[in-house]
Amino acid sequence: MGLYVETVVRTGLPELWERSQNPTQHQRWDLRFTSIDYLPRAEGEPQRFRYATRVLPFLAVDGTGVSSGEAHRADGTRVSALRFASAHPLSLIASGSGYWRYVPGPDGIRFLTGYDYRPRWGRFGALADRLVFRPLMGWATAWSFDRLRLWCERGTSPAAGLARALAETAVRLLVCVLAAVLLPAVFAVLPVAAALLLPPLPGTPAARRCLRTPPGRAAAPAPRLLATLDRP
Repeated sequence: MGLYVETVVRTGLPELWERSQNPTQHQRWDLRFTSIDYLPRAEGEPQRFRYATRVLPFLAVDGTGVSSGEAHRADGTRVSALRFASAHPLSLIASGSGYWRYVPGPDGIRFLTGYDYRPRWGRFGALADRLVFRPLMGWATAWSFDRLRLWCERGTSPAAGLARALAETAVRLLVCVLAAVLLPAVFAVLPVAAALLLPPLPGTPAARRCLRTPPGRAAAPAPRLLATLDRP
């Protein structure tokens, strides 16, 4: 898988599963989606869904997907897998697939994802993906995972987490501007460096708190469940 993100969430497995598998809960904390809607399905079939991401106030990019999960495994872990695709002309993502794993441990639940996708628009799309879009997707996934962690561990709602992140970013930018305007360059370096380099407050979501490569740098294979899913 091309992208990997992992965090440890100190909460109960049923709560983490509900907040990540229920589409109403999922869309509250995941920056990558504005809406996720499940479609009707027969008992025992994989779940098909529609998703949308609002990129501008008047523009949303949508797509479809199919997912399935295993909540009762012999080793106590849980896993879900999905395939997704978009026919929207402005979507850089043509199609992709991924998985989530939930691994209980002594320090909490290892919540991790691996996913990859195929960009469209030929060479231009491949270049834009490598330089801009893929790093942005990795950051958004990690930031969202930490936002979910704070919700589960501290009770900080996703909306409050976003508000704190925006407020802290505004303060950091203000410090940089004031230092540049009011102080000589030699004295402005310290406050600007502090504003840019100090870690976020403990209650503010931060992508840097998540692992971005698998432990040992050897990615585990995707779950077999993924191979059972048809393309959307």
